[in-house]
Amino acid sequence: MREMEKIWRALACVLALLAAGPAWANDAGPSDASANDRAESAGLPVSGGGSGATSSPFTALVLPRNAYPATRDDGVVEHVFGERVADPFRWLEADPRRDRQVAEWVGRQNALSAGYLARLPQREWFAARIRALFDFERYGLPRRAGSRYFYTRNTGLQNFAALWMRKGVGGEQRLLLDPNGWSADGSVALAQWEPSPNGRFVAFAQQIAGSDWRTLRVVDVVSGRLMDERLEWANDTEIAWAGEEGFFYSRFPAPAPGADPRAPRFDKAVWFHRVGSAQDDDELVHATPDHPEWSHKALVTSDGRWAVIVSEVGTDKRNAVHLLQLAGRGKGGWKAQALVPEIADHWRLVAGAGDRLWFLTDRGAPNFHLVSIDLARPRMGWQVVVPERGNTLEGARMVGDRFILSYLKDGASVAVMADRKGKPGKAITLNGIGTASGFGGRPGDTETFYQFTGFAQPPAIYRMDLRSGAVTPFAVPKTGFDPADYLVEQRSFASKDGTMVPVYVVRKRALARQGKPLPTLLYGYGGFDVSLTPGYSPVRMAWLEAGGAFALANIRGGGEFGRDWHDAGRRARKQNSFDDFIAAGEFLVREGIALPGGLAVQGASNGGLLVGAVVNQRPDLFAAANPDVGVMDMLRFDRFTSGRFWVDDYGRPDREDDWRTLRAYSPYHNVAAGKDYPAILVTTADNDDRVVPAHSFKYVAALQAAQIGEKPHLLRVEAQAGHGGGKPVEKVIGTGADVLAFLAYWTGLSQPSAAVGEKARN
Repeated sequence: MREMEKIWRALACVLALLAAGPAWANDAGPSDASANDRAESAGLPVSGGGSGATSSPFTALVLPRNAYPATRDDGVVEHVFGERVADPFRWLEADPRRDRQVAEWVGRQNALSAGYLARLPQREWFAARIRALFDFERYGLPRRAGSRYFYTRNTGLQNFAALWMRKGVGGEQRLLLDPNGWSADGSVALAQWEPSPNGRFVAFAQQIAGSDWRTLRVVDVVSGRLMDERLEWANDTEIAWAGEEGFFYSRFPAPAPGADPRAPRFDKAVWFHRVGSAQDDDELVHATPDHPEWSHKALVTSDGRWAVIVSEVGTDKRNAVHLLQLAGRGKGGWKAQALVPEIADHWRLVAGAGDRLWFLTDRGAPNFHLVSIDLARPRMGWQVVVPERGNTLEGARMVGDRFILSYLKDGASVAVMADRKGKPGKAITLNGIGTASGFGGRPGDTETFYQFTGFAQPPAIYRMDLRSGAVTPFAVPKTGFDPADYLVEQRSFASKDGTMVPVYVVRKRALARQGKPLPTLLYGYGGFDVSLTPGYSPVRMAWLEAGGAFALANIRGGGEFGRDWHDAGRRARKQNSFDDFIAAGEFLVREGIALPGGLAVQGASNGGLLVGAVVNQRPDLFAAANPDVGVMDMLRFDRFTSGRFWVDDYGRPDREDDWRTLRAYSPYHNVAAGKDYPAILVTTADNDDRVVPAHSFKYVAALQAAQIGEKPHLLRVEAQAGHGGGKPVEKVIGTGADVLAFLAYWTGLSQPSAAVGEKARN
């Protein structure tokens, strides 16, 4: 094991040097040689003409099949449900951190992609612009605990935001936790944090190399001393304080020595930890050994009276609810009582005051409604406080003496106040198309904070006085561009079956006025009831600054329009998601937004699956693609880490009806030989323990082995990184520059002007 870790670290060092570019990379700038000359100097094949290839500068860097590293074909064939299924690259499922052959294969793939990406003419420009667009002071939403306010702050180009504290909203700020000093290589991040009710302690989670596993720690706020306890094996957990004594958290059992770290996980339980004690002294609060596939999390009402335990089976938003009365309870003897015993609907705790609890639920209301129950008079049952409306009720908070309700209207946020009886009050005015979040607080508070962001609007934080309704800025970022220079539109198009699907389109206003089609990047997800809403990304902003258009499609399978929208794009109806995304691309070209032959597609995780599927089904529609950390082998996804949770959206590969649906679109199994594919850059990370990188490895091997044309089909594997969370800013810049340079090259996004380039360097 230690030998393999040394090999992997050595490979990572070599790849880092390759990514920096070979010595000849600085010999000539883009204006000093043609694209073919640059390709030849890199040792890469170039197009030999035909179909007008030599006349287009962004079709020069091609890669015939013999340019790729050799990949062993083991000839594995299985017979499943009467069909013959080939899986020739199954050996790539081995963990590259443990398996020498897979590690060496990844090293060769990374060497090829690093050399190729380093020669793309816009790579350095994109790196400079992304860096500049990250370089502004930004804050996270404040949380009040007692008289103290806690929030994250990044001065600009810090790899991670640090945790700060101040006494009083206008007090002097003090640094409490700085993850930038936790590791020399920037691999340890601050994943989440929660102050105790009076602000005496902060419990927080450390994340190593992007892993989904968490180590929980505690810091004494007054002294700044880091407590000795370390709580291991937490994963997808809440931190729920019960007074100042301790907190509830969720964890899996410690794996057996030598166990495969990518094996499926079971028996997630809720534990209680007392501050100052060792993890071995923690108390088991709630577990279901008869149902090891169930997972449990705990929340505590703001008055500290009730612990609310939610239990779920998979990623589907359905859960049971159990209660623990905390007042007067002695040590040990935890026994939860069922409030909602069945896992059938989604229940989300909003607030608790005394014996009354409020929840958001989609039981009998696909777009959600707000309900309450009086635990002193349970026979009265659930009472509807805010009925279901046409828009999805995405969130609710009780702050002060009222509710703040967050609705999704056509994929954008709308915030509305209501009194405790549900009577609607005034809407909270938001500035343009964007996403509002936050609105945290407790009953009796006189203030709340919220954040607003948009495609061209970095997150700004505001404080609202609940007595007067006055809104004042708390932290508004200063950036080097004017958001008004960008046009954000929401359009709609008809999918294959006639369903109308919304899509956001973002461009520079000046370019939109010209009415000319642009190289366009289309992004999507379409799964797991996840809503894609407007938000700021420095990487995306660099694409817009370069003169490209960006489109975000709210396709079926997501949560933008409630349960029905989600159901219409999963399991047997998953093809609807792909049809929607293809129709979005056709719409962008037809409407003159996307340049014909200049449309790129991008998606991550389930969105990586989306990209892989639509490229197989319509390779002619796209010029370039970036499937990131994608689920690519749909016949074996449930065999690794958290894959077993995804059967709610995808179906079960061991059931014939589901298997046939999955077999029909699985990206790995459906690469269409004989068709010309777009340029594809597959991105993943070696430490991704959510969607294991084997999905991407096998998919790339299938692409490179198939007769699908000479556009490049490359793999880029980030070392010491995971599924996306906890990635240092420097790595985000590097990945973003590589991906955008690749997509720009193959969509025809031209080199920005010298003046713009000079501005980027300054």
